[in-house]
Amino acid sequence: MAGRPVDHERRAELLDAVVDYTVEHGFSDLSWRPVAAALGVSTTTLVHHFGAKEQMLEAILGRLRERIFAATSEVLGEQPDLATAARAVWTRTSDPRRGAEFRLFFAVYGRALQAPQQFAGFLERVVADWMRALVDLQGPGTDPATATRTATLVIATIRGLLLDLLATGDQYRVQDAAESFLATLEPPAPSRRPPTGR
Repeated sequence: MAGRPVDHERRAELLDAVVDYTVEHGFSDLSWRPVAAALGVSTTTLVHHFGAKEQMLEAILGRLRERIFAATSEVLGEQPDLATAARAVWTRTSDPRRGAEFRLFFAVYGRALQAPQQFAGFLERVVADWMRALVDLQGPGTDPATATRTATLVIATIRGLLLDLLATGDQYRVQDAAESFLATLEPPAPSRRPPTGR
């Protein structure tokens, strides 16, 4: 006898609630019973919609990645150039109000690195999403290899600075380093020729 089909709309609602719960409570002790109790559903309901716990973890990773990219892509799409976009992304991601979400992001990122075959989809897209946007912001006239190299540096530096900030809470030191890095992305000021005498 076949099991009842999964209601995908209900699954999406549950997944958002599970991600919210995980952002608040952390990732290390995630298990069916406390999640089900917090959401007001049975563990059977969660198993029906997500399958094994590993599948739920993978779904959490994917939805968290989608949320973070959606929040930053809105900023990226509004900016005219790479330097302005990178600054806007740093401002958004380093906002203390988003700290819990990014702590979870780094926790689950670490989990994915420990099981790369299981979380291959997440690992493949977690850089690729930003990469496309940051390459495009450099304009069609930029050499593709140079654009990719620069985008890679922006992603790696912002993530490294954010990890440092979350680990140490040293806002002044990290912000100072961020400002120094972001300044390197600014286009050079146009040179002014001295006025010629008559």
